Amino acid sequence: MTARILIIEDEALVAMELRFVLEDLGYSVVGTAPDARTALALASRGGIDLALVDIHLSDGATGVGLGQQLGEAHRITVLYMTANPGMVSHGVPGTMGVLTKPTDEGCVREAVEYALHLRRGEPAPLVPPGLKMFS
Repeated sequence: MTARILIIEDEALVAMELRFVLEDLGYSVVGTAPDARTALALASRGGIDLALVDIHLSDGATGVGLGQQLGEAHRITVLYMTANPGMVSHGVPGTMGVLTKPTDEGCVREAVEYALHLRRGEPAPLVPPGLKMFS
């Protein structure tokens, strides 16, 4: 079964590029959300394995709290993707790590594969470059 991924990103071109990359890799993108309200509505449907969450969304800097809520309340594996990794440098409970933007297709692929291995409890390769894991 293919992993189901939610993209939470308010920049339409970035969200579209992520969708294309993930779908080309064989993942199912369940939706894209530009804000916390839309993301929570999509998450409430269930069945999401991984969320890629930007910190600054169209409704403000709501991504940090949103990621924590998705991880803790919805049991979704959360990777932040942001140009401001310092905002989560000490980690966020219920979330896995942060990938610094801008990034490329290879970094996204490696980070997603790594996160999904850990989610499934499988042995994972080394932490990919560009991905900072939280303790």
